[in-house]
Amino acid sequence: MPIPEFILRTRAKIGTDLMWIPAVAAIVLRDSTDSSAWAVPEVLLVKRADNGEWTPVTGICDPGEEPHHAAEREILEETRVQARAVALLGVGATGQVTHANGDQATYMSVQLRCEPVDPFAEPAVGDDESVDVGWFPISQMPVTDPKWRLVIADAAAQRRHPADFEPRLGLKKR
Repeated sequence: MPIPEFILRTRAKIGTDLMWIPAVAAIVLRDSTDSSAWAVPEVLLVKRADNGEWTPVTGICDPGEEPHHAAEREILEETRVQARAVALLGVGATGQVTHANGDQATYMSVQLRCEPVDPFAEPAVGDDESVDVGWFPISQMPVTDPKWRLVIADAAAQRRHPADFEPRLGLKKR
């Protein structure tokens, strides 16, 4: 479902006014299926139905839902891949967005690195939010938006060196 029911009910009351929305970005990584020494991790991506862009799985948290549960739910709904959240990459607010229908929103984005339960799972489009889905080597991914390229790079860095990882989004070490 593209817009959660609770958002539709709230929008019926407030119209297109600015709304604060809790959201997740799930960066699902797996080891490459390429056995060469130069292989890089692969990332699970969806091609969005609304704008044709390739992105990680994203979604809105339901009321009372933990962000890691929302990420796992969204991954399964959108790609039919069962995954588990394993690391927090960052938490921060997005700038104000005005959607095509006029709805205004600012998102509190919780970015999580996830891993598939079955690393050989073949994804499939699971809902009408996406038109395609697939695994891509991070060195050859079709993602063009710089913000998504950065968070995918952060996920790969956190996976490789968890003790040295410092998020770019949200609170920084002092």
